[in-house]
Amino acid sequence: MIRLALCDDESVQRATVGALLQSYAAQRPDLAVKLTVFASGRELLAAVEESGSFDLYVLDIVMPELSGIDVGMQLRQLGSDAPIIYLTISPEYAVDSYAARAFHYLIKPVDPVQLYQVLDQAVAAQEKRRSACITVRTRGSVQLVRMDEIIYAELTGRAVRYHLFNRPPLDGMTLRIPFQKEIAPLLADARFFLCGASFVANLFYVTAVEKSFLRLDGGAKVPLARGLTAQARRRWSDYWLGAPREVTP
Repeated sequence: MIRLALCDDESVQRATVGALLQSYAAQRPDLAVKLTVFASGRELLAAVEESGSFDLYVLDIVMPELSGIDVGMQLRQLGSDAPIIYLTISPEYAVDSYAARAFHYLIKPVDPVQLYQVLDQAVAAQEKRRSACITVRTRGSVQLVRMDEIIYAELTGRAVRYHLFNRPPLDGMTLRIPFQKEIAPLLADARFFLCGASFVANLFYVTAVEKSFLRLDGGAKVPLARGLTAQARRRWSDYWLGAPREVTP
């Protein structure tokens, strides 16, 4: 099931876009889409705090009190990594959407074909991201760890410690191979950046690239090896700014 949230303060737009989303759901019975509609950002955030994140968000940007950008940023602070599709009246708001790590933005009035294409892409991206896992051997067990919950990994002693979202760190067994070879599955994923000989960070959780370290959600700092700052900024920028875009006919 795909839990889809629509948030727009204008009743006409809620009805129009809501009908398009219902039509999309009817065309994709394999997804079992459950649509929930909200008239304000505060209503949406309250629902997420009470029941957890939705799988996909369609948000209007221009709303009173809390804009769609404000809502998106708060969703990220709540730990939601779900794709956000923004609806906007002007391309000038597109740059602002990057702050909330948007997946796409569409210009109103929304074209159904464009919307359905973006929804297909967002669903596929979410499913791929959630299904991607690595195997971590620990003392007495072998665990599957989803890549999207790995904030960063570090070499501690002769083992890899995986720092995870919303649960304690996980320590692997003593390495018999080099660190970079052990974390090769992470490095093959565009979300992860090798920060030096002993650290790899998930760009999704990076909030700032400083001169000598990456600042992560929750306040953690991952050191950057000498000479990697410019590359880290470029990779972080490409990761986020390269994804959202306007879909044109």
